[in-house]
Amino acid sequence: MNETMVCVVGNVATQPMYRDLAAGPSARFRLAVTSRYWDREKSTWTDGHTNFFTVWANRQLATNVAASVSVGDPVVVQGRLKVRTEAREGQPNRSSADIDAVSIGHDLARGTSAFRRANKPETSASPPRPEPNWETPDGNSVADSADPAAVASDSPGQQRSDVLVVT
Repeated sequence: MNETMVCVVGNVATQPMYRDLAAGPSARFRLAVTSRYWDREKSTWTDGHTNFFTVWANRQLATNVAASVSVGDPVVVQGRLKVRTEAREGQPNRSSADIDAVSIGHDLARGTSAFRRANKPETSASPPRPEPNWETPDGNSVADSADPAAVASDSPGQQRSDVLVVT
């Protein structure tokens, strides 16, 4: 609940690395984010410091990243920021910033993109259900009845197909 959510705009710095793990697909790539500012003395835009983030994507997002994102692409990443510090033998502590991505997309302010819906994996096939008839027959108004069970069936044990009951 008290996580640090960030929205970062930058360029993909490394080719996304995709892996199928036991917990599901996972992908990661490095994102370069460079600030720009107006230099009044030179009257031009100047690049500032570049921050690098490791972006992690999981499940369907990982599959879509592997198929859609490549080095140099301008992207917008939204997710949870995680800063890690690790000690290695003989070296000073290193800090790194990771983003556990919730959403990743191309930055359309800097180019175009052709969107295609991903095919969802097949789940257990259930028989098709008929469309309900949303019309209420005369004299049987849903709003007139206080008991949804009385409206939902004409007789005990028989479900009406023309009335939708929401509880």
